[in-house]
Amino acid sequence: MTETYMAAGFAPNEYQAAILDLVGDDDPAAIQTAAPGEWRRLLAEAGPDVATRPDAGEWSVLELLGHAVDSELVAAWRYRMALAEDRPDIVPYDQDLWAGRFHAAGGPEADPAQLLAVFEALRAYDLALWDGTSDTDRRRIGLHRERGPESMGLQFVLIAGHDRFHAAQARRTLNAIRTGTGRNGR
Repeated sequence: MTETYMAAGFAPNEYQAAILDLVGDDDPAAIQTAAPGEWRRLLAEAGPDVATRPDAGEWSVLELLGHAVDSELVAAWRYRMALAEDRPDIVPYDQDLWAGRFHAAGGPEADPAQLLAVFEALRAYDLALWDGTSDTDRRRIGLHRERGPESMGLQFVLIAGHDRFHAAQARRTLNAIRTGTGRNGR
């Protein structure tokens, strides 16, 4: 499915290839549909450890969820740019800056329940867009400043892989916190 949405002559970079490998032949819409429930389970499992970082410079489960929200917000804009404009400029963002500024403990967007509600709403909105978009429109290209041409469809598949990557990272984070295996221990 991924190849369907790649621009002619496009070869994924290392990041894209790793993220696409996490999706494989699975349906990216099914992966994305399951993600809010996965985050709900991760938050319940995290409990009082939700804002605990496993190590200095690494994200807590709260910050990982915040990053998922930020990514969905950015993806929503990018999908719509690719669908509405001809080869729009797709601007990257500093994910570490956003996570630290908005989602670290005590930040203005550090409420797990609110983050989950926003994620669920944005994801439902983007899945409805996907369902209502033709295969031809899913091939419309945006020009990512760091990664080159990305179709709306490729962006959608990348977000599915991104979901899997960060859910696994959240599980590793909780394991590191609870077993004291982070460089800083607990």
